[in-house]
Amino acid sequence: MATSASSKLNKAVKQQYMELPQGGRAQAMYIWVDGSGEELRCKTRTLDSEPKTVDDLPEWNFDGSSTFQSEGSNSDMFLIPVAMFRDPFRRDPNKLVLCEVLKYNRKPAETNQRFMCKQIMRMVDSSEPWFGMEQEYTLLSTDGHPFGWPTNGFPGPQGPYYCGVGADKAYGRDIVEAHYRACLYAGVQICGTNAEVMPAQWEFQVGPCVGINMGDHLWIARFILHRVSEDFGVVVSFDPKPISGNWNGAGCHTNFSTKGMREDGGLKVIEESIERLARRHKYHIQAYDPKGGLDNARRLTGHHETSNIKEFTAGVANRGASIRIPRSVGQDKKGYFEDRRPSANCDPYIVTEALVRTCVLKEEGHEPHNYRK
Repeated sequence: MATSASSKLNKAVKQQYMELPQGGRAQAMYIWVDGSGEELRCKTRTLDSEPKTVDDLPEWNFDGSSTFQSEGSNSDMFLIPVAMFRDPFRRDPNKLVLCEVLKYNRKPAETNQRFMCKQIMRMVDSSEPWFGMEQEYTLLSTDGHPFGWPTNGFPGPQGPYYCGVGADKAYGRDIVEAHYRACLYAGVQICGTNAEVMPAQWEFQVGPCVGINMGDHLWIARFILHRVSEDFGVVVSFDPKPISGNWNGAGCHTNFSTKGMREDGGLKVIEESIERLARRHKYHIQAYDPKGGLDNARRLTGHHETSNIKEFTAGVANRGASIRIPRSVGQDKKGYFEDRRPSANCDPYIVTEALVRTCVLKEEGHEPHNYRK
């Protein structure tokens, strides 16, 4: 099985250096989304003392021409700290710092989806939008082959792997356990995990998070997963259909509610929101993966627990629908709904913003409304 050369380095030797005192100073790892809109980048700086809040963190910069975010003749981009977490790799007093990216003119970079999402969330603050996202992913060897799969073949058919136990059913649990604990240490709102339907495929859940916090916590959870997998020499894929054929794809099912949905009689608010979502299916499909729907077209086929990308459907406890109303919500007449359309490689800022625009701001049409006009 192909694993990275770095994973074979002596970790005990590294540990003796990691235990050295830092002299009162702290390391801050600045993290941002690059020009692909899917990949993360990071770099570290030394601070004179442990930062207590985001306001204690200085702005920084980087070479955008090396991250697909600018041209070489004008390459400096600004890193603006927006959220801070404990660093599970270097441990306290060190920090992970999520950043927005601004261009040379201080305007948001094209892949800085957080900037607009934050403005939209502020507009609906009184509605108290809650989100929970179920992030599916696939573990791969460094040669791109699914982790644990036979070198020249396939494992047995799907069936025993979902929430499975045993060496012949659960592939890579050490990575999952390490990621879970690292997220808890960091302060990420991770709330669960399970093995998924395809072998070497897993899921973790983040939430409930209010407003902009959903995107912040999911991006940091993704970063931590990449770093944990790096230590094990394995690659994480968020591709929505990593293996063609009779294998499940990977999504990022998004659970959503507002204050009105959670109150008595909230089912009526949920049903009204679903009606608005039905009229805006095209807009949401375009928003739910970085390729404007092309990635999801490989996954949303109407098979393997998915809806058909060309049709909007909704139902109680129906995992083959675009929108699923949990059975308990149907019984209690209040709660939340699950949008099963977002792809595993979606931008959580775009997904959460789209749900708020349609369900709370009651936008219509295939384009988002420009509130600056």
